Amino acid sequence: MDITMRSASGESAGTLTVSDATFDREYNEALVHQVVTAYQAAGRAGTSQQKTRSDVRGGGIKPWRQKGTGRARAGTSRSPIWRAGGVTFASRPRDYSKKVNRKMYRGAISSMLSELLRQERLVVVDEFAVEEAKTKGLLNKLSGLGVDNALVVVEPGDNKNLHLSARNLYSVDVCDIEELDPVALIRFGHVVITAGALKKLEERLQ
Repeated sequence: MDITMRSASGESAGTLTVSDATFDREYNEALVHQVVTAYQAAGRAGTSQQKTRSDVRGGGIKPWRQKGTGRARAGTSRSPIWRAGGVTFASRPRDYSKKVNRKMYRGAISSMLSELLRQERLVVVDEFAVEEAKTKGLLNKLSGLGVDNALVVVEPGDNKNLHLSARNLYSVDVCDIEELDPVALIRFGHVVITAGALKKLEERLQ
């Protein structure tokens, strides 16, 4: 299939031929949800830890005798119902990651890109760069493309000025194809990608 390419000023810059298997795929909502959930789960630290009654120091002696005091019987002062006692269902370090094989991950990314293309939210440009690390220059380029909330995807290389220009913008982010993830694809209203990055991304997804 052919995708219309645009210049940085927003004008038409010809077409780009891409694979139907990657950019004309049926949207699989269940697969996308599974991959996005797995990606977010893998980012959890899982280092939370609390002490149970066996981990808390002290509590070896019975607080008072079993009978005759008028109070409820107690065997230790480190019971969960006591102040400074252990936690009943204490959290432990755990791994939250879920298994997602390579075929599923690539299928989800292709499905998301295809849906973005159908909704005209995937903007392909011949090149995208800024001469200076100025936020205003980046905003002007995005304004020329008719987008304000966007993820800019470029080829790996010297993109320092582009990254510096976008770091103060909450609604704009810049990444290369090696950093692209499923959460970033659904976070922004548009995805602006260079033709070179799109071809390399197509090779990675095949």
